[in-house]
Amino acid sequence: MLVRETVKNAAVGVGVADTPEGLSAIHRPGCAAAIWRRQQLPEFQTWMNQLDPDHLPQGRVILHRQAVLDTVRQLCDMAATPEDLERDLLIEDIAALSEMFANLMKTQYLRLRLDVVTSNACRKFHVDAVSARLVCTYRGTGTQYGISTDGTEPRRVFTVSTGAPILLRGTLWPEGPKSGLLHRSPPIEGTGETRLVLVLDPVSEMTDEPPRDSVPTLN
Repeated sequence: MLVRETVKNAAVGVGVADTPEGLSAIHRPGCAAAIWRRQQLPEFQTWMNQLDPDHLPQGRVILHRQAVLDTVRQLCDMAATPEDLERDLLIEDIAALSEMFANLMKTQYLRLRLDVVTSNACRKFHVDAVSARLVCTYRGTGTQYGISTDGTEPRRVFTVSTGAPILLRGTLWPEGPKSGLLHRSPPIEGTGETRLVLVLDPVSEMTDEPPRDSVPTLN
């Protein structure tokens, strides 16, 4: 399903699907974002919500798509994430989303971020300076988005469900019209909420050879 394709020469359509294949709607004319409307297993979400924030994996790294599984496992080791079945599910899900995103973007390399957020990070509505970005919030309130063709704050704000990936066009998307869909991280400062957010960007300036090392870089 694609909702509202264009307004005043801006792409504002949002593809909403119940299967991962639905994320391919991002390539349709006028589609500014695509959402895979899914829910995590209740047992997994309970584990994630109750996990000590100090043990949530975090880091930023540029890596070959084939290195995602091992790299996320390293991040979990570094954070001392408990070695439960749910940890394996998290690692495998991030690897699967990364592979799916790499296929859609036709790239061998990705910029992967796992952010643990407790403040109002990126609270202003914006469009990212990338070709496309996938965001999945594993814990806490999901990404918020709305339509604005002139850069002002959207009048109506939608919130992506926890665990549901959203794929967004950025300012460097090669096709027109420009995106009229803005998004932000939800303002949570002072609420005591902790979010765990996966962010994936395509990287095309590297060779196609897998790197020998994929050691995570934290910053």
